[in-house]
Amino acid sequence: MTDVPPTVDAPWGVGILSAKIKGWIDRLGTVWVEGEVTQWGISGGNVYGKLKDLEADATVSFTIWSSVKSKIPDDLKQGDRVVALVKPNYWVKGGTLTMQVFEMRHVGLGDLLERLERLRQSLRAEGLFDADRKKPLPFLPHKIGLITGRDSDAEKDVLRNAQLRWPAVEFRIAYAAVQGDKAVGDVTAALRELDEDPEVDVIIVARGGGDFQNLLVFSDESLVRAAAACVTPIVSAIGHEADRPLLDDVADLRASTPTDAAKRVVPDVAEEIARVQQARSRIGSRVTHLISIEIDRLEQLRTRPVLANSSWLVDSRAEELSRYVARGSELMTLSIDRATARVGELAGQLRALSPQRTLDRGYAIAQLPSGLALRVVADAPAGTSLLLTVADGKLTTVVGDAPAARGRAPRARPADLQTPEPDDR
Repeated sequence: MTDVPPTVDAPWGVGILSAKIKGWIDRLGTVWVEGEVTQWGISGGNVYGKLKDLEADATVSFTIWSSVKSKIPDDLKQGDRVVALVKPNYWVKGGTLTMQVFEMRHVGLGDLLERLERLRQSLRAEGLFDADRKKPLPFLPHKIGLITGRDSDAEKDVLRNAQLRWPAVEFRIAYAAVQGDKAVGDVTAALRELDEDPEVDVIIVARGGGDFQNLLVFSDESLVRAAAACVTPIVSAIGHEADRPLLDDVADLRASTPTDAAKRVVPDVAEEIARVQQARSRIGSRVTHLISIEIDRLEQLRTRPVLANSSWLVDSRAEELSRYVARGSELMTLSIDRATARVGELAGQLRALSPQRTLDRGYAIAQLPSGLALRVVADAPAGTSLLLTVADGKLTTVVGDAPAARGRAPRARPADLQTPEPDDR
């Protein structure tokens, strides 16, 4: 193996590169790693599988040779969380990297529970488990969203029990892996898809139980936060009472089993019909009772003396009515007399102020041709025609040519005497 750096003119061969990679990897030695078994297969006595990081999106392949299988627990399987003593092994011929396992153990239950409890306390502190953020379920959902494994018992239980209770119920089913490395992504994507469907009124996440490690999928932080962000009510029907995944705490309703979820989400049509009939019966009884009470009350009123002989009402008020009529007539006559006297007084005052009264005392009114009353001598030069109004009529005259005496009106000569007009004033 050469230590000369490669150049474009003197490149390394693939063998040299592979040998250097193997040398670098071999120097790493053995290390303890933790992860989730996402693939587990046995071939020729050897075990071939994959180990996935618990948080990051990283996966490595591993091999357990038959010579060390005695150090591996017999109950290990896909979905388990483990710690393993591994040594990276680069296969030069195939150009692949795998981890040779020398020892593998289950992660201690205490460690998993401690991590789960820390996450539970963190989410509770954020308020994701608060009762006031729980959304009520619709009384009769138009369409139910169901997230479950394909052809699973949980799917059959939910569909069968829901249709038995309400035959017309509709479902939109989103199939997803409910264990393994794809479960978190599948369930999260299904939640978001159903939450965006305006026809879906409630979402059921159903799984028919399982061991503790398989149920850890439903305690994944990203899945729990996706469920908390949904605006559609969510029912958790994981079906495992003892290990209670975090999805149960953040869901709007926790059902003990998929069957229980169907009963909690869909009303029983027979029970609802019975309730309606009971309500109608109670309403009918109540109305009948009220009518009976009112009939009795009316009968009691009709038998009272005041209603048995109603003529006393007219008799007792007849004399009082006569007094009111006589008093009203008297007041009306008095008012008319007073008004008549007042009208006479006003008429006398009007006649006293009438111009006719002035004419009767010997005065006359002279009017110019324009119709205006003559007020000063200068307004009537010689030859001016005047209309004189006296007590019993009107006559015309013309102002004479002789000069008027100082302070006296011009001399006028009588003209035609007009017939007096009726005095309207």
